[in-house]
Amino acid sequence: MALALRLLRCSGRNTVFRSLSTKGSPQDVFDALQKSGVFPDEYSGLSPSPENDTAPVRQPVTSAHMIINNAVSDKDAVSVSSDGKIIHGQYGDLGVQEGIPLEFLALLRPAAEAAAATSKLGHSGTLVVFGATQAAGLAAVQLWKGGAVVAVVGGEHSGNDEMMGIVKELTKEPGFAAAEEFALQKKNFSDMVDAAANGSKIATAAPDNFLSEFKENVLAYSSAYPDTRPAAVGESHLDFEGKDKDSELFRDNIDPYLAQYPAGSPPLDPSKIDSNFNIEQYKIFKSKFGRQTTAVISGDDVGDFSPAQVFSGMTLVPEGAPDTLVEGEIPYEFSLTRDDIDVPSEAAGPVAGAVIAVTPDLEVAAKAVAGAKSLREKAEALQFITEAQRNAFAAASSVASQATKVGAPVYVVGGTLPGFESLEPSAEDVKEARRAMDIDESGTSRLNYFIQVFRSSDFPIYEDYAVHRNKEGSPYQIIVTK
Repeated sequence: MALALRLLRCSGRNTVFRSLSTKGSPQDVFDALQKSGVFPDEYSGLSPSPENDTAPVRQPVTSAHMIINNAVSDKDAVSVSSDGKIIHGQYGDLGVQEGIPLEFLALLRPAAEAAAATSKLGHSGTLVVFGATQAAGLAAVQLWKGGAVVAVVGGEHSGNDEMMGIVKELTKEPGFAAAEEFALQKKNFSDMVDAAANGSKIATAAPDNFLSEFKENVLAYSSAYPDTRPAAVGESHLDFEGKDKDSELFRDNIDPYLAQYPAGSPPLDPSKIDSNFNIEQYKIFKSKFGRQTTAVISGDDVGDFSPAQVFSGMTLVPEGAPDTLVEGEIPYEFSLTRDDIDVPSEAAGPVAGAVIAVTPDLEVAAKAVAGAKSLREKAEALQFITEAQRNAFAAASSVASQATKVGAPVYVVGGTLPGFESLEPSAEDVKEARRAMDIDESGTSRLNYFIQVFRSSDFPIYEDYAVHRNKEGSPYQIIVTK
């Protein structure tokens, strides 16, 4: 006998029936049970009838709310009136909004602030944004119509690979997205912003400089790893640290062990290197690595390949170029003789300004520093906040400096920061934010948010859980619906 197990819905309950049958499908079992009177006659298949389905039914959603200051906000919220109009907690009656999700409209204020900032900056050139995953920062990244956006993701979300990938997709080249940790490297970050704004071009190769540095490195390697040792290892590997009774056999054991590793470098004569090893010899030397790699991949007999031994031989007797040595057109290949390798970056235009979206860590740090008067007091204030807060302050300062050094303005969105200007959105800014949110016939919109919805209309406890998730630092915009 075969055991037939089937999950059926009966009288509004999920019921598991175990029946023994010698033949037949689950439908046969169902028909047999129906004939025996277990199921009413109106059941004609495995699907339950709608009138008897008592599964939970979702309650209609009439409002959507942001989480502000770890509480469900009634100001940054929208509700649906009895006649189908959308009422915003701050901007009032928005009318009927058929093409915009209700959850997006709850984010209208930060979107409008971003619209105000980008509009005032002129939509031309390069925009630098800090807090690119905050609601207002994410909107600024998408609403900018200029050449490029440099988006910096705050430390609260920079460790989230998925969200970092999303922000990177939203920043078209030559703009880019970077984690807060990269913005802390102020010189490197500044160079990247400059390359995005003004374009980049690989500098002309300086063969003599490269060759000179290469020779210095080879001599240093020869001195550090001479072939008088069993292998190319540091001198400390030959120090005996065991018991005295084992010291006599130490070299008898360690030498054969190290012999399996590459040998060190023979003595090199600097005068021979200068006279015999030129740029052409470097090309030949470099080509040997390519042939060795090919042999390893193809399974050929590779023998013992010791670059130091090869180099030493070439300094004594220069080699002629093999027939297979051809300067290939490989874009990223390092070469001392080609100066035409260039992967230019199109200039996006000068930095138009910076937009700083307030993050929780940045807000704490900025207030702590603003309360200090002297330089020492500021240093003490930074010392007594967390590392995450110090990093947020330093990264935001790095972003702001990209604008201030060229005389461009810095605007704060999503809150206020001491010493910086925050913009109040106009009616036109609110309209622009709504137009950007509107989903067209193709199913796309200029402004997109990545939302995590908590339906407290179905489960009231979800409202408290949404606040908890917000405190944890979710990379998504958390919306509570009621």
